[in-house]
Amino acid sequence: MQEEHIFLWTGFALLALLTACVGLYGTMSYSVARQVGEIGIRMALGARRGAVTWMVLRRVLTLAAVALLISVPTALGAFRLVKSLLFETQSNDPQTLAISGVILLSAAILAGYAPARRASRIDPLVALRHE
Repeated sequence: MQEEHIFLWTGFALLALLTACVGLYGTMSYSVARQVGEIGIRMALGARRGAVTWMVLRRVLTLAAVALLISVPTALGAFRLVKSLLFETQSNDPQTLAISGVILLSAAILAGYAPARRASRIDPLVALRHE
């Protein structure tokens, strides 16, 4: 019976992580699409692909950091409410929170990498004609 609950909660957690990744990917793709002109001008003025990629990934990491700042205190409060459902975990286990934070940051980087790579591949001439 306990294993069924673990699989169920793990499935819900993975589904939530996938939903967050898809949302972040969509948000960053939209942001990059709106800034094609700006990115094209940066590329035309000599910005390197790595700098453009880092510019987009920095936004992704900022969003992930804000999410962590909101979610860690919320998780600490929610631990008390769901204490009976936590198996072999203390109510304020720093290891679990750290692993969750690393998973969230990793997922954010993976979700933001494709739009960042696409932004770094923008041809300046095509981008300037876009507007």
